Amino acid sequence: MASSTPPAFLDIEASGFGRSSYPIEVGFVLPDGEAWCTLVRPEPGWTHWDPAAEALHGITRDLALRHGRPAVDVARELNRRLRGLIVYSDGWAHDYAWLALLFEAGGRTPAFRLDHLRNAIGEADAMAWQATREQVLHARPVARHRASSDARVLQLTWEALRRPV
Repeated sequence: MASSTPPAFLDIEASGFGRSSYPIEVGFVLPDGEAWCTLVRPEPGWTHWDPAAEALHGITRDLALRHGRPAVDVARELNRRLRGLIVYSDGWAHDYAWLALLFEAGGRTPAFRLDHLRNAIGEADAMAWQATREQVLHARPVARHRASSDARVLQLTWEALRRPV
């Protein structure tokens, strides 16, 4: 890719995987490096909870219920901060479904486009992505598996692939 300015990256932590899962944390990193993250309060009908997902991200359902923001507030804030941008995700299929659920619950339509990471990188970058990501994680260990931290790792990996060897 010719551009040296990174795109925006987004990640979502969820209650689990599958049809009844829902977003509990959304985070992103903008091209200038600014990061934002928030917990999402589960809606009344969002009841599925997978202990394996909790073990991965460390967010309890109680924490999301007590400290999460309502879906309408999260959707509004995402639109305010991401308006007009293409935002990339490495887990596009899941993140797209969770984002759609969040915006539906918030009665809003996204003012940005979520796209698959693969569309932000070329074939050579795709081949080197996982090894480069491991190097980034080794050089800068992430203290927690959370949405904004994961989005930051995507951005750092994208940037590492553009550095001269």
